[in-house]
Amino acid sequence: MCTYDTQRVTIEGSAKGAEGWFSVSAGTVYYDHPVHAFAEHTLNIDFAAPERGPHARVAVELTSESAVRLLTAVADALVATPPSISGLRPEQLARLRELCSNRS
Repeated sequence: MCTYDTQRVTIEGSAKGAEGWFSVSAGTVYYDHPVHAFAEHTLNIDFAAPERGPHARVAVELTSESAVRLLTAVADALVATPPSISGLRPEQLARLRELCSNRS
């Protein structure tokens, strides 16, 4: 089922596309029919540099199970990194720890 609930976030980072590495400034997350993945529905994540046009985009289509595994791995990696390196604030780390502790 498509939710049409699209989450947009400003990001800072880099992505590698067909033309090489580029800075990304926008992230979009939504649940919909995939374009390429062999699944009926997927969590779709786009990393983009809108100011560079539509070619400056990297897209990922993940099954729900894969998305949960990825989110878990990201949270675990950030929680395991000292704040002096990650730059995360105490409230951000507390939220990540809460997410990690609420696993079923």
